[in-house]
Amino acid sequence: MTDAIPPVIRLKPKANARAIRHGAPWVFDNEIVTDRRTKRIAPGTVCVLEDAERNPLGQVAVNPNSRIFARMLERDVSVPVDGAWLRAKLAMALAHRDRLFDAPFYRLVHAEADGFPGVIMDRFGDTVVIQPNAAWSEVMLDEIVAALVDVAGVTTVVKNASGRARALEGLDEGVEVLAGQVDGPIPVPMNGATYMADLLGGQKTGLFFDQRPNHAFAAGLARDARVLDVFSHVGGFALAALAGGAASALSVDGSAPALELATQGAVASGVPDRFETRQGDAFDVLTALGEEGAKFDVVICDPPAFAPNKKALEAGLRAYERIARLAAPLVAEGGYLGLCSCSHAADLDAFRRASTRGIGRAGRSGQLIHTGFAGPDHPQHPALAESGYLKALFYRLTA
Repeated sequence: MTDAIPPVIRLKPKANARAIRHGAPWVFDNEIVTDRRTKRIAPGTVCVLEDAERNPLGQVAVNPNSRIFARMLERDVSVPVDGAWLRAKLAMALAHRDRLFDAPFYRLVHAEADGFPGVIMDRFGDTVVIQPNAAWSEVMLDEIVAALVDVAGVTTVVKNASGRARALEGLDEGVEVLAGQVDGPIPVPMNGATYMADLLGGQKTGLFFDQRPNHAFAAGLARDARVLDVFSHVGGFALAALAGGAASALSVDGSAPALELATQGAVASGVPDRFETRQGDAFDVLTALGEEGAKFDVVICDPPAFAPNKKALEAGLRAYERIARLAAPLVAEGGYLGLCSCSHAADLDAFRRASTRGIGRAGRSGQLIHTGFAGPDHPQHPALAESGYLKALFYRLTA
């Protein structure tokens, strides 16, 4: 793919070439001069991007089937995008994580922010799960796996090809072990707890590393507390809270397999006697707990993306408001309520307004004490708002 002279694509005269020069990583299909030649470019092909005056802007990965027609790979048009390029990018990403963590459990590559547009890699010890959500990464997948083994020293690589992002790229779905083998759930030490990650059958890559600092903050509030963790997945906030000294924790999730992994994590963490689960729709369980008169000292709600795009924003904000309205009555006076959003379409201000409105509609009031984001192994691309998707609001309810 890198031996031949790369094809050239060009911006339309009215396209914002300045934004590309200043770091914007995406070029949309309505910004490109398209003809029969450009439309025939195979998805995943590396091309040279030029402005309307034929000045080179960099090398981009092209997918004519996607709304994102081109993704910036390399600003220097003289650098081959090959195995050596991949190894250099991976080495840079790895060096950052090695400074952050003393154990190899983290997000190794966070898409555009780490120079791998559309690609996610989560590391679980000697295993990496890769989500190749852009066509170029499918084309170069063998080289990416070889680079992972060479640079990171991993022995097992799993491809998790699922989700909305791949559908938007016109890519198929499936899970496949590309190197090594996976014998079962992998124990992951984090914030003093042990989580069990199902790399083949779990959600996304099997565990959400992005919440690590927010888990830690909640655990700091949880000493001797009764904790409710809604949308718990494999134990999320609950296991971290128990590691922080919580008196008890109840995990709520709609997935029985996820709750079974959470229970295994509680056993591995040495806290099964303080841990319970409740399977069901989160809205229904919150409503039922309210009717039962249940009270908790710490309540955390970490739902999936209710607003995955701008079209879903209004409905998503209503859902976040409803979660806050149902959760707030369950918090004991002087207790804490944590509300999270992983919807990039709902910015921090909109999410905060919806959450605060829901708390008010429940007849509660209090203080906003902390705003959290994804951990530093999930860096933000400074020119891509979508990379700063995670928000966590912690309130102390005083009335």
